[in-house]
Amino acid sequence: MLLQALGAARDLARAHEIATVLVRYGFSDLVRRVGLGNALERAGKALHWRAPEVLAHMETPERIRRTLEELGPTFVKLGQVLATRVDLFPPEWIAEFGKLQDAAPAEPWERIRAQLAEDLGADPETVFAELDPAPVAAASLAQVHRARLADGRAVVLKVRRPGIRPQVEADLNLLSRLADLIDAEAPELRRYRPREVVHEFTLSLRRELDFAAECRNAERIAGKLAGHADIVIPAIHWTWCGERLNVQDRIDGIPGRRLDLVDAAGLDRKALARSGAAAVLKMMLEDGLFHADPHPGNVFYLPGNRIALIDFGMVGRLSEARRHEVAVMLLGLVSGDAETVAEVMQEWRSGDEGDSDTSPERLRRDIEAFVDQYKGVPLKRLDLTAMLSDLMALLRDHGLALPPDLALMIKAFITLEGLGRQLDPDFDLAGEVRPLLEQVLAAHHAPAAIARRGLRGLGSTLDLVTGLPQDLRDLLRAGRRGKLQIQVDVVALKRTVDQLDRAISRMTLGIVTAALIIGTAILMAVVRDPGLASLRTLGLLGFLGAVAGGLWVLVSIWRSGRR
Repeated sequence: MLLQALGAARDLARAHEIATVLVRYGFSDLVRRVGLGNALERAGKALHWRAPEVLAHMETPERIRRTLEELGPTFVKLGQVLATRVDLFPPEWIAEFGKLQDAAPAEPWERIRAQLAEDLGADPETVFAELDPAPVAAASLAQVHRARLADGRAVVLKVRRPGIRPQVEADLNLLSRLADLIDAEAPELRRYRPREVVHEFTLSLRRELDFAAECRNAERIAGKLAGHADIVIPAIHWTWCGERLNVQDRIDGIPGRRLDLVDAAGLDRKALARSGAAAVLKMMLEDGLFHADPHPGNVFYLPGNRIALIDFGMVGRLSEARRHEVAVMLLGLVSGDAETVAEVMQEWRSGDEGDSDTSPERLRRDIEAFVDQYKGVPLKRLDLTAMLSDLMALLRDHGLALPPDLALMIKAFITLEGLGRQLDPDFDLAGEVRPLLEQVLAAHHAPAAIARRGLRGLGSTLDLVTGLPQDLRDLLRAGRRGKLQIQVDVVALKRTVDQLDRAISRMTLGIVTAALIIGTAILMAVVRDPGLASLRTLGLLGFLGAVAGGLWVLVSIWRSGRR
């Protein structure tokens, strides 16, 4: 089925690679069910269906992680996106996805230099006073080189790997089709929202491939954090930036993972934890544009207890209405208001497109029981990350999923508290977040904010009312002309029609085969004249062809039964 939907030879070859890796790691049943194995076998491609013995001692999350690693950059990035879906996967899966390292062998300098010359419009050596050909880091999509501007300013060049976009687009095309097939052919996997995850991943990866967008994100966030002197965002040098090149100030600080150097430099860990939390919480709850991956690799500690944030390729966005909902929910958690938390979760559930049969009443009871167990716990002893993780587990038990923007925010929230506790074991995220939550809610209910939302709603209502007469005229005109149509798309009905179409085709072939058998048998029995031996030969060939057609029908029915 998958190969039949693909046309390009490159896509066919890539599909074979994917199928081979899946089979190697023990996912041969999935390969068969989406029709990939049978199609490749018919094309003469050999698949070794028996998995190595080592797989018998490897848990499913690890097998999937290793599969993604072997499939290359696009799939490594997919695993990193899956690591943000704490609402879909349990902790052991999230931990395994978190092991995916975005590292790759360095690209030869000759290829990097040729692309730089094309993007800069001149030889790189004439643009930069210094340029180190040896990369300081090499990831799946880009690599980073140190350089120095003509005025002596130290910068880094983040260069996109030459030729990476066509490879990524081919993989995204395959992933999209594979998600559709999994959704249709593997009902037990629908709870993982394959179409939603692939759609979200496609948008995220295409944005990440555009380094100009990353530069814009960095500048927007820097502008919103301008009042935080303890937060540093590298300056962007737009003269040389573009889709494939990001030139920004070099950060010379202590990497986020080297806490021993933090102590040696005499920095205040508690102050660093509070500053970082305040900045990220402001991005999330006030600005609506936040660094979605604040792990230690994207953090540097600077003298004066300052923090530098880098890599804004992955950012999250929250609308004003969503920020209000998040603030209400988080405040309900830290204050033990079970009813408020349940109301917000019910609102988020109403937008869920899954096929869960969980009743709203049961979900509300379970959420209220969950929040009630934390009532009376002092704020300093409240582990907000553990609460959020348990809340996500409750949603998974109900077969529900959060909207993608919220899933990204909660993952960033959990990462933030982990970073804060690394710096300060007594870090109190609940205590840090509560004043900001109250401030966000107060701003939401301020008279100016209410008036602004009212004017916006009034404008939309007026547009609807003024456009209604014209819409009604168009509707009546279409009805009078007989051009009024109502289209109902029933996915299950389409699948049934497809099955009926295949069954009718097989039945027709079966009838034709039976007619051939009867006709050739009569022909061979009636024709006895030796001069008409050619007719007997023709009858025998017809009989053999009919038998072959009958066998094909039987094999087709057997394969459909296996799927």
